[in-house]
Amino acid sequence: MLDAFDEPTTSPPLKHQADVQNAGQTTGQQQPKSPVTIDHNDSSAQTEHITASLENGGVDNGSTNGDPLMRKFHAVLSASNIDLEQLQKLSWKGIPAEYRGTAWRLLMGYLPLNASRRELTVQRKRKEYDDWVGQTFSRGEDALDRTLWHQITIDVPRTSPGSPIFRSERIQRSLERVLYCWAARHPASGYVQGINDLLTPFYYVFIEQHLPQISQYTSRAASSDHTTDALDALLESLDDSAVSAIEADSFWCLTKLLDGIQDNYTHAQPGIQRQIVKIKELVARIDGPLAAHLDSECVEFIQFAFRWCNCLLMREMNLASTIRMWDTYLAEPDGFSDFHTYVCAAFLLKWTKELQRLDFQKLMMFLQNPPTESWCVKDVELLLSEAYMYKCLYHNSPSHYSTAAVSGRR
Repeated sequence: MLDAFDEPTTSPPLKHQADVQNAGQTTGQQQPKSPVTIDHNDSSAQTEHITASLENGGVDNGSTNGDPLMRKFHAVLSASNIDLEQLQKLSWKGIPAEYRGTAWRLLMGYLPLNASRRELTVQRKRKEYDDWVGQTFSRGEDALDRTLWHQITIDVPRTSPGSPIFRSERIQRSLERVLYCWAARHPASGYVQGINDLLTPFYYVFIEQHLPQISQYTSRAASSDHTTDALDALLESLDDSAVSAIEADSFWCLTKLLDGIQDNYTHAQPGIQRQIVKIKELVARIDGPLAAHLDSECVEFIQFAFRWCNCLLMREMNLASTIRMWDTYLAEPDGFSDFHTYVCAAFLLKWTKELQRLDFQKLMMFLQNPPTESWCVKDVELLLSEAYMYKCLYHNSPSHYSTAAVSGRR
């Protein structure tokens, strides 16, 4: 997913499974604290600081708190020419929140690896998006494609229901503009349900650069009236230039992401169909008894795996878990397509003992609402580790490869 001005680089794989299992937790869910005190004069200065710091890799020259991982990210992102291979290697194990926004922009190919070109590139791309928004909405909503706009305005309020941040009316209007502008410029695929979900990780990560306190409000636990009022006040403290920058960067990163998986959203969604076939094949090769049980109960993989592929498991996990998973996806070659297939297979195999005891009705209820409410980053890292193991074992291997060794662990 690199832009034309960047040289493609193959990401080095994780050396061994323990690297993921031992990785430190980089995205956590915290219980809401008392309402924050907001300086409404600080947002514009913060926006200017973030934009200007892009020339330095988006990195402050301040303390890294003595954390070895922080120091490594600081060193890589402060370089005048980013070592993409090293950044991918570090990011596979999780990106500290302080560096995630810049790292994601670089890994997506939105930012040039050369620091001297970075600020001008961002300014140009943000202006280009702002011009599109102006042209598109200048005549009001009545001039828009009514069918498209209606579908987007229905889907946006349903987006990331577990995160109070995306219930903000101001944020929802911003998401609507991004989705409409993207769909209007991609008529071959157009907007389909699920694309709204893919926008939210980018939007959250870029908001967090401006408002680090936002991490207090990422879960349903932060849904009381008391904390909702504090969150609304915090989001309102963002000035228009900050929202504009977040919106534009989210648009371009979403565009980069969807360019890499566009077969998922063209007519008949052939990319997703291929992924489902591969997931079914992997499960049959890795865990024959589970595959046989699903078949005996007449469970079709498309009945549950379609959503897993269409929404990248975002509806099965909380936002913090999704963001941690995307750190690795961005570091993997074809992370959102090929590697995601192995993650889906690993996700299904995780529940094999429970699933083999269920009949059709209970199987469908389980698979459409898996018990991940209590998942934390460590659970995601274990899932990624297992997916990587399966990729090493089965990627490009003959379909008749014996599965006895792996099935024997069940």
